[in-house]
Amino acid sequence: LLSEIKLEKELLPVGREIAGVVLEVGRKVTFFQPDDEVVGILPLDSEESGLYEVILVHEHHLVRKPEKVCWVEAAGTVRDGVRAYTALHYLSQVSPGKSVLVMDGASPFGTIAIQLAQHRGAKVISTAYSLEDKQYLERLRAPVARVIDVSNGKIDVAESCLEETGGLGVDIVLDAGVKLYNVEDESTSKSLLLPHKHDIITLLGIGGRWITTEKNLQLDPPDSRSLFLKGATVSFLNDEIWNLSNIQQGKYLYILLMIPILEDIMEKLSSSIFRPQLDEPIPLYEAKVSMEIVQKNQARKRQVIQF
Repeated sequence: LLSEIKLEKELLPVGREIAGVVLEVGRKVTFFQPDDEVVGILPLDSEESGLYEVILVHEHHLVRKPEKVCWVEAAGTVRDGVRAYTALHYLSQVSPGKSVLVMDGASPFGTIAIQLAQHRGAKVISTAYSLEDKQYLERLRAPVARVIDVSNGKIDVAESCLEETGGLGVDIVLDAGVKLYNVEDESTSKSLLLPHKHDIITLLGIGGRWITTEKNLQLDPPDSRSLFLKGATVSFLNDEIWNLSNIQQGKYLYILLMIPILEDIMEKLSSSIFRPQLDEPIPLYEAKVSMEIVQKNQARKRQVIQF
């Protein structure tokens, strides 16, 4: 992403989701004072890492952390919260009575997406990639309407969703990746569990919205025709769009849209509407090992480094 927007650099700072205490403020700072507890996301062009003990950050990238929210929850939820708001508020306008399919609902992002959709009054269906995931989803404080266990590869996701919605189809689909072709390029268990793009199109209802995380999605003419006949749309979920707008259009758009999102995420954490999937806090000396686990997609819970 950085290379595509001409921001290539030799060193790439990691740990962009941060929570901490304000030590000092500059002369023009108006939002914060020393000793304020804050949380935020460092911009894409930041030269500093969230793993520094002290960092310099613009006030527009921070919001106040509620007193009831702990540091680990604040840092571990802010990214998934932004993704969920981008998908369900700005890209699909979830509202009461809508049906939402959240793929891989037991993932850290899926968990927050489910909770936001339920809070907005939507009926939520989710897929589970293992028995443990299925049990986790069934234990949620507000249980999902239906958990589709795809771990054995025998359950038809499209058929299950159509059955659950009385044949009408789902209003909003939030995928976790899709299979683009019938031929399996990979034999990994994760790729085998992903739905085919035709399945997603089949289970979409009239006027449905498909929010995809698949950046290389390719739609053939029959796919486009099916979407056209349903009046359905496809949107791409890129949670960096707020930071990109900050870089390309100045700070006004960022302040106008991003800060209310961050504030609302913290408010929902404070009121326990959001209950994130977090691992135990990790000490700084284990950060490298944690990063390797994340890069290999082996982490099923959010990893938070705590000083």
